[in-house]
Amino acid sequence: MTKEVWRYIDSGNCSPAFNMALDEALLEWHSEGKIPPTIRFYGWNPATLSIGYFQKVEKEIDLDAVQKYGLGFVRRPTGGRGVLHDQELTYSVIVSEEHPEMPKTVTEAYRVISEGILEGFKNLGLDAYFAIPRTDEEKQGLKSPRSAVCFDAPSWYELVVEGRKVAGSAQTRQKGVILQHGSILLDLDEDMLFDLFKYPNDRVKERMQRAFKSKAVATNTLREKPVTIEEAKKAFKEGFEKGLHIDLEPYVLTSDEIEYVNNIAKKKYESDEWNFKR
Repeated sequence: MTKEVWRYIDSGNCSPAFNMALDEALLEWHSEGKIPPTIRFYGWNPATLSIGYFQKVEKEIDLDAVQKYGLGFVRRPTGGRGVLHDQELTYSVIVSEEHPEMPKTVTEAYRVISEGILEGFKNLGLDAYFAIPRTDEEKQGLKSPRSAVCFDAPSWYELVVEGRKVAGSAQTRQKGVILQHGSILLDLDEDMLFDLFKYPNDRVKERMQRAFKSKAVATNTLREKPVTIEEAKKAFKEGFEKGLHIDLEPYVLTSDEIEYVNNIAKKKYESDEWNFKR
């Protein structure tokens, strides 16, 4: 049986605005039938704090700290909470809602797409599995997260190793297309991460940071031999191929496509109106 061929783009380290603009452009091109379903890997230059579409900057984010660390800052088109994109592999998946393998509900589609990430972790020798909230209390916790920090709690079908979250993802559906993107943590500077958010007082910050250690973990903390970004790309590319039963065909953006993406980045994702609107 022949496998469906999807597009594979490794766009390397890009600016925060370009990263979000390219995900948006891929969604648009796929909705117009110009490109097949696509998986993209990318990094960030500079390291960046991205916030969810609905987050309130003034209330939750310490912008002085963002500046102090020389970080980029961007609002995502997807929901979820604040993510520090630093020592990680970031991925995005663009696929039609009508795709025969895609369930109609967000959580079930999330599970199907995340099979690829699950297989990627297995390729790295880690025993990852899906977190499924079982108690009513856990389910309520998903609806009203206590923290602005993304990796603070697993959501439905989030990937965990040894009970701690190793990848965080978010999804949006627009123009009949699913865009899911997320972070696969290789290493994490926890002190920097927790400096980027506002807290009622230092005691709350310390308590949350202590609790965080028991809930989230970076991949290299779990391995004797650290994984390089190239090894991670290979493991997760093969993981997506196995998990989604597809073949990935490498693709390089044309100069016209790059110009189109730069235009979206400039008009939208570099603008204060977009990034600080809430």
